Amino acid sequence: MSKEDVEVVRAALEAWNAADMDALRELYDPDVILIGLEGWPESGPFVGREAVVREFEQLREAWHADVLEPTSDFIDAGDRVAVGMIWRGVGQGPEMKMEVASVWTVRDGRIVRQQNFWDHAEALRAMGLEG
Repeated sequence: MSKEDVEVVRAALEAWNAADMDALRELYDPDVILIGLEGWPESGPFVGREAVVREFEQLREAWHADVLEPTSDFIDAGDRVAVGMIWRGVGQGPEMKMEVASVWTVRDGRIVRQQNFWDHAEALRAMGLEG
């Protein structure tokens, strides 16, 4: 189990929740690939750090404030880390609460791939684990 990989993912969630896009940007590899939620209007893939950060900034524009709250343990398998989350947002309309999960691939202290799923079990299956 790589504690360092888990710490990179924790740092990414902390940067997101602090709205620190500069810190978040630094955690992603220049050649990162982001694959969004299946069926999401802009599911990607997004290739490259600037494209990924631009997508994140566009997602955040819809909300005055939003947070990602882990709902599961951080599951580490080799160079990949999975976690289930609730994404909460408040804005001018109704409050948003969406359950999602992500699998991050971390190499040399940077995120090189992130894939998002609608549920935690699906993310675990993508890692070859039972969900």
